[in-house]
Amino acid sequence: MDAKTVAFTLMMGALGNLLFAVSYHVGQLAPGVALDFSLLAAFIAGFYGGPMIGLFSGLLVGILPGIMFGPMGMGSWLGLVGLPLGKGLTGLTAGILARALSLGRNRYSSLLAVPTTLLAYVPECLYTYAYFAFLMPFFLGSGGAAVFIYYILPKALAEVVIMSFFMAALMGNSGFNNFLSRFFLTPSVHAGIKASEAK
Repeated sequence: MDAKTVAFTLMMGALGNLLFAVSYHVGQLAPGVALDFSLLAAFIAGFYGGPMIGLFSGLLVGILPGIMFGPMGMGSWLGLVGLPLGKGLTGLTAGILARALSLGRNRYSSLLAVPTTLLAYVPECLYTYAYFAFLMPFFLGSGGAAVFIYYILPKALAEVVIMSFFMAALMGNSGFNNFLSRFFLTPSVHAGIKASEAK
C-alpha cells in the first residue's frame, strides 16, 4: 500500500468510528441496542478502494462498535473480535461487487449503488446470525437466534437501506468523486470516474 492508500484506509476507519459514536449516542433503541451507521465508511472504502481497502477499513470501522457492544455491552470479549470481522466482511464484499459491476466506471453507478449496498451486507448478515445464534451461546452463554431476529435484524436492515441511498447520492456526486480521485484513488479509478461523468 502506498501512502495515499494508507491515508484513505485510515480516514475511512476514523470516519466509521465517528459515525458510530454519533449514531450510538443519538439513536439508543434499547439497552445494548443502538443505531449504527459506521458501515457507511466501509461501503465507501469498498466501492472506491476495492476489496482489500474495504476489508482493512471495515476492520478499523469495527473497533469502537466492538468495544461498545463487546466489553461495554452484552458481547464481552467476543464482540471486540466479532464485530470488526463482520464490518471487514462487508467492506470486502462491497469491494468485490464494485469491481464486478464496474461501479464508478459507468453512468449507472449511482443507480447500481442501492442494490449493491444491500447485497454487500448479505454476508455480514449471515455472519451476524451465526454470531448470535451459535458463537454467543457457546462462548458466553447468552445471545440466541431470537435476539438477532427480533432486535438486530430489523434495525440492521433499516440502517443498510438508509445507507444504500447515501451511497447512491455519493456515487452520483461529482464533487465527492473528484475529491477522492484527486487525493486518494489510483489513476485508473480517476479516469473511470471522469469517463462516467462525461457520458
